Amino acid sequence: MSYYKLLGMNKEPFSTSPDPGFFYESAEHRTALMRLMIEIRLKRGLSLILGDVGTGKTTLSRKVFQMLKERQDIVFHMILDPTFETEEIFLESLIRTFKIEIKGEHPSLLDYKEAIKDYLFRSAAEEGKTIVLLVDEAQKLNTLSLEVLRVLLNYETNEYKLLQLVLLSQLELLPHIREMRNLMDRISLKYVLNPLDEQETKEMIDFRLRQAGSEAGIMLFTDEAIGEIYRHTQGYPRRISMLCHNALKGLVMENKTAVDLEIIRRLIAQDVR
Repeated sequence: MSYYKLLGMNKEPFSTSPDPGFFYESAEHRTALMRLMIEIRLKRGLSLILGDVGTGKTTLSRKVFQMLKERQDIVFHMILDPTFETEEIFLESLIRTFKIEIKGEHPSLLDYKEAIKDYLFRSAAEEGKTIVLLVDEAQKLNTLSLEVLRVLLNYETNEYKLLQLVLLSQLELLPHIREMRNLMDRISLKYVLNPLDEQETKEMIDFRLRQAGSEAGIMLFTDEAIGEIYRHTQGYPRRISMLCHNALKGLVMENKTAVDLEIIRRLIAQDVR
């Protein structure tokens, strides 16, 4: 039997998979989400969400998808691993992502670009759809791929951009974009996700436990344990989840009623070694 079932839950509370149902909305995550949705609705073009590894960017992307997928006026596309060596490979990927049919057996780069342009004008300008392309791990985009995206952002009506581009990336992408002034000037929203503070760390732990089915009022982590979790993880959600996952397994194995300071410190010591 899984450890979480032994603790009265029906789901694993601290999986590191980007399940939007376990997306804890800290003040910063909520602000990022709200501002991003506004940019998409206003069709402003390029939005850039930055953050260190483990700050919740991928889970945020799944939350955006969850919020937009039922909208009939929005067509949502996502690229999870934008590692493309050449311009041609990236354009081919966009053709597949947008589900565009290409005529002819050996299309050229120009054919790909014209097909994407026609798709955006037909879907966004003529049919009135909002076309969203979200790219996760955008720090993997090379200069050629970024230039392709810059060109796509040129397509617009008198009122709005035809493509709503959302880049979620580690901070290392920003200096690269700054070198491309024509792309930097097109950023409508730039938002940096920071780690949680200690109170938010506690709220995230409580939220995930409740989402997994833990009964209200049952304290599975002592305040001292949560304080130590925050100090060790520095408030990074992914690190918090990994440490709490191991802590609950330790709780079951030691047959204790709550994760205490001793369990957390032992796990930290093992991790250091």
